[in-house]
Amino acid sequence: MKTDTRLISPSPYWSQRLAALEPYTPGEQPRDRRYIKLNTNESPYPPSPKVLEAIRQAANADLRLYPDPTCLALRTAIAERYGLPGADWVFVGNGSDEILAFAFAAFFGPREAAAGAKSTAQEAKEAAEQTALQTAAGNPDTRPLLFPDITYSFYPVYAELWNIPFRTIPVHDHFEISVEDYKQPACGVVLANPNAPTGIGLARESLIKLIDWHREAGNVVLVDEAYVDFGGESLADQVQRYNNLLVVHTLSKSRSLAGLRVGYALGHPDLIEGLRRIKDSFNSYTLDRLALAGAQAAIEDREYYDAMAARIVATRERSRAELEALGFEVLPSAANFIFIRHPARRGAELFQALRNRGILVRHWNKGRIYDYLRVSIGTDEEMDTLIRICREII
Repeated sequence: MKTDTRLISPSPYWSQRLAALEPYTPGEQPRDRRYIKLNTNESPYPPSPKVLEAIRQAANADLRLYPDPTCLALRTAIAERYGLPGADWVFVGNGSDEILAFAFAAFFGPREAAAGAKSTAQEAKEAAEQTALQTAAGNPDTRPLLFPDITYSFYPVYAELWNIPFRTIPVHDHFEISVEDYKQPACGVVLANPNAPTGIGLARESLIKLIDWHREAGNVVLVDEAYVDFGGESLADQVQRYNNLLVVHTLSKSRSLAGLRVGYALGHPDLIEGLRRIKDSFNSYTLDRLALAGAQAAIEDREYYDAMAARIVATRERSRAELEALGFEVLPSAANFIFIRHPARRGAELFQALRNRGILVRHWNKGRIYDYLRVSIGTDEEMDTLIRICREII
């Protein structure tokens, strides 16, 4: 049965902004047969038993009541986990994607008029109106937001949605990111570390130097650490040092909770308040009672999730070696996936061959990465099946 109701051409009722949007395309979730799913970077292992018990306990008569709009208990648990002074250093949302969307709206784009001596709500409103007039007159602040040309493909979607000028910075020959390329006039910087879809991590000290450079320029640097628990170098301990640093995490990857939709951001209270103001302009209740309970239990059960992350890393390294033995180029990865290509097969061809054999991976019909596939790390048994089928295909 056909379920895709997306329109081929714009509706006459759409705004110009909507008609111009090219939405993000998520990894497929087919139901026509049983697949080995290595295409959406989900954890191959279940949530902690403590998480499941917390959700069961929360599934009670109190579901008739709204959840805490401040999510205070969860934010406090996260603050304690990272040694932060209090919950006002933490923001939580309906997945890290929602937090990223709020951050783009809150911190990037024209803001010069509001960044000076304006302090009261009325003065800030007047500054926003002045910026709107300047934009209408064709004189906006055009300093772009900077992010790599090969990275999480939601970033340009958010920039276009919020009408933020942006510039993509080409990654280098082997997909490395040089932070020196981002030391230029901008309205902000967004970097995924480790990067997606490549899995390549950035050195902590080079990122710190970039954050310091943009603090002098008055810009926020957003570091998206969705995959950091698999070998990346986190900057969570730097948010008290740099008031222009926002670190974003998700519970979808290392915490095995993609189905619960919870993410969080760490940053100076001024940044957290900015995110709260955006959230409460859309929806005060972004996390339900079950999500709040499960997420708090996940944050507190570090032993279980550290063990699961270590298990995934071990499988990743073994799989990398075996694929390289088959002639694949496998980029170094600090994530729960690997980025691969084979010199004898085009990317789209290999993607389809794997799909026909019941294995889903991710392929992009895009320039420099056309011949690459992103492969999420599954269980040892799933990866053994992938390697066996690759051997047969190649």
